[in-house]
Amino acid sequence: MNRVLILGAAGRDFHNFNVLYRNDPTTVVVGFTATQIPNIADRRYPPELAGDQYPDGIPIYQEAELENVIRTNDVDTALFAYSDVSHETVMHLAARAVAAGAGFALAGRSTMLEASVPVVAVTAARTGSGKSQTSRAVRRILADAGKSVAAIRHPMPYGDLVRQRVQRFATAQDLDDADVTIEEREEYEPYLREGATIFAGVDYGDILAAAQAEADIILWDGGNNDLPFIRPDLWICVVDPHRPGHELTYWPGEANVRSADVVVINKVDTAPQEGLEVVRRNIAELAPDAAVIEAASPITVEDPALISGKRVVVVDDGPTITHGHMPFGAGVIAAKAHGAAELVDPRPAAVGSIARVFEAYPHIGPVLPAMGYGDEQRSELEATIRALAPDAVVVGTPIDLAAILDFDGIPHTQVTYELEQLSGPPLVSLLDHVVSMA
Repeated sequence: MNRVLILGAAGRDFHNFNVLYRNDPTTVVVGFTATQIPNIADRRYPPELAGDQYPDGIPIYQEAELENVIRTNDVDTALFAYSDVSHETVMHLAARAVAAGAGFALAGRSTMLEASVPVVAVTAARTGSGKSQTSRAVRRILADAGKSVAAIRHPMPYGDLVRQRVQRFATAQDLDDADVTIEEREEYEPYLREGATIFAGVDYGDILAAAQAEADIILWDGGNNDLPFIRPDLWICVVDPHRPGHELTYWPGEANVRSADVVVINKVDTAPQEGLEVVRRNIAELAPDAAVIEAASPITVEDPALISGKRVVVVDDGPTITHGHMPFGAGVIAAKAHGAAELVDPRPAAVGSIARVFEAYPHIGPVLPAMGYGDEQRSELEATIRALAPDAVVVGTPIDLAAILDFDGIPHTQVTYELEQLSGPPLVSLLDHVVSMA
């Protein structure tokens, strides 16, 4: 009997269990470990999802307890199952597991589900490279070709896992009814504004069945820099020249680049030339047969007058700024471009879990990551903004943040961005064979 511990972050770990082990009588999964996301550890993967072999569910431990969990549970294999971490971090975890007495493993394409309709997957070398705007561009092209498209988003199940088994979002009310986090809204809201439908949840076998029942084509909108959960007919990978070389040094981003049919070098309008040159060389080496597109993500500001000459607090996309290790995002670029007098540094006024985010990620600059995993953290985000008393808030995260946070009368302006292809084979032509398959 193989005794397995799955190292995760409430997403890929659950999927790997469901696909590889839930119905495997030769394996016992003794637990999951959790990191990156707050409020996941010290819970259980529920029996309703874990299956008949696990009538009490499966415990979720803190990753810091790794060695103790391995020893006390006689673990044979520690399976690494989360994303956007350096190769060095992965191997440090491997060393910890081996020293504690277990083997160490990475799952590959055996975790990919087979769809009955064509699939386009959008992945990345790093979090924050531009998957979202690339996915939206792909969806529009497919829709303009007359095809119905269901987007399936990488999991973000941070609440009631049984209730979140299969989620379908088509309206703003659906988001409210599901009590989604800010991170989830960042990914779902832009689709809904375009009249599109997006699926997510915990059990991707059931999610895929629901999505392909109503769509000609599935669009896999990946999270972090993870591998697709569904086997793609066209694999797109977005890379970020603001972080040159990361396409060689992060898991599983390097695997995405090596696997890609199409590589999109995004942000070429704002990236330094030396970064672009590094990324171009690395892509030529890692994916010599891939079609290469170069693109920009031009930024639009709803009300530039609220920025010019003003003291502003910038709120940017949370995952990009935290474990994506970007010191700033689109909001900071917009604030500087439109002549902000000062980017108010939120770190001195940060309270509660927001202060702890800055401690955990010291690379963050004068920008506030849009953290909001639950009511308490949203309240702490509000309190931090109010304590700073800026002239305005620049919202760089792609949602109507003022609809879910109370800015206490502080004016705010929204920053948006979309993909603009600058060179390479037209994306529409690269999608032609997927359209013909459908």
